[in-house]
Amino acid sequence: MKLTTVAEMRNIDRRAIQEIGIPEVVLMENAAREVFLALDSLLEGVADKRICVVAGIGNNGGDAFAAARYIANAGGRPKVFVLGQTERMSASAAVNFNVICNMGIEVFNLREERDWDKLQVVLKTADGVVDGLLGTGFHGTLRPEARRLIEAVNRAGLRVLSIDVPSGVEADNGQVEDVAVAAAMTVTLGAPKWGMMFAPGSVYCGKLLSDGIGIPSGILEDDRIRQELLLEDGARQWLLPRPVDCHKGNCGRILVIAGSRGMTGAAVLASRAALGIGAGIVTLACPESLNDIYEAKLTEVMTLPVQDNGSGHFSLDNAEELLSAASGYDLVLLGPGLGRTEEAQSFVRAFAAGTDVPLVLDADGIYAFRERGELLAKCRHVPVLTPHLGEMACLLGITVPELKEELLELGREAAKEYNTVFVIKSETTVVIYPDGMAYVSNGGNPGMATAGCGDVLAGTIAGLYKQVMEGRQPLAGVYIHSRAGELAYEQKGNCLIAGDIEEMLPEVMKELTRDEAELCQ
Repeated sequence: MKLTTVAEMRNIDRRAIQEIGIPEVVLMENAAREVFLALDSLLEGVADKRICVVAGIGNNGGDAFAAARYIANAGGRPKVFVLGQTERMSASAAVNFNVICNMGIEVFNLREERDWDKLQVVLKTADGVVDGLLGTGFHGTLRPEARRLIEAVNRAGLRVLSIDVPSGVEADNGQVEDVAVAAAMTVTLGAPKWGMMFAPGSVYCGKLLSDGIGIPSGILEDDRIRQELLLEDGARQWLLPRPVDCHKGNCGRILVIAGSRGMTGAAVLASRAALGIGAGIVTLACPESLNDIYEAKLTEVMTLPVQDNGSGHFSLDNAEELLSAASGYDLVLLGPGLGRTEEAQSFVRAFAAGTDVPLVLDADGIYAFRERGELLAKCRHVPVLTPHLGEMACLLGITVPELKEELLELGREAAKEYNTVFVIKSETTVVIYPDGMAYVSNGGNPGMATAGCGDVLAGTIAGLYKQVMEGRQPLAGVYIHSRAGELAYEQKGNCLIAGDIEEMLPEVMKELTRDEAELCQ
């Protein structure tokens, strides 16, 4: 499913109207019908229900006016409050405004204090609210009157249905500078907007529904739209069937270079995830003084101890040995729990520059390139980096708020400049390729905010290297990891730990390959 920016959605609307010939008022009618149906579901019927409709003077307000007509025709009792100068309404909004006025639906223009008093009275007795105030065009700071209206709606504590995007949420990035309507449900029109996938905007949306409102699918799925929602169907089609005559050597030989004193768990989680997702052979390269710990913790994963003079950390002296060892593997995962000593960071940069093997960099492996991202472009293969927001901001030399404000743009610029695939982790994970294609996963849950979760993701992506279509391993890994987190959440709730996610990886693979398994029976 495509996700659009505000500019792209405007262009989609323009094409539908000008190229296809669908009148704007017809699109508005289609939107209003879907809004009404969603509201009817949300309130378990609108007949005899008192509905407060708040609207602006743009097309978002026009959708709300038309929805008010549907509500009245279904036996509901809408009262409409308009913020703005009605004489400045958009043409299509004016059509529907005049219709509801002619129908005798009560309409109040929020100009005088008595109009605001009437709003308070209506909200106290209403059964629900339709929010058609601002729409996707909002950006920046709310006008005082808009803030006042939004705050009044939120204080009422009613079930709210927002049209297209909750008023106060920026549709391009999900940011809320001041306050926004706290919707129970949002019906987004045409296609979902990029920013609706990200907190806090995603939280304000409540349950998110999407409707194409009659826009041809060829326009909505245009290849020039470079953002997509990551779904199960994609992960399923990217998995390669495992031949009957396969052996461990061709199912993926993965070298994990990870761990340091005090952070042995990261190396264990990443290694176990790589093996648990189906890789044939996984070897953990570790500081020699920690090898006994890994030998005790890991059974199926082999270890490759390297000289550390008892320090418990990698150093530049290990680069030559591990570069030689890596040549016998299909992929190297470098970084989980590696530590941030100067020697360890020098080792990371030397290894990344010297290896001819595909590379996944996580955690401390990414930290080695902070504000030196241009070195990544010198890697012989396009590396995959799995930073959380803090690590990504550190890499770019900016703050996390600055990154979140323009995540898509900054991520694309960095992916292109550094010739790198980024898997940017937060409550919503984003995968961005050097060609600018961006994918979003809105799976997962609050329980996955736990130490080691990222190590499992890095290991999952690495372990899929020979099991997934070329270049799609980060996408499949993100989907499988989030789905495993959901299965773990069903059992453990917010008390799940990273190991619970790792244990669920095989269950997700079984889900995705069920059809293949049935064919073999």
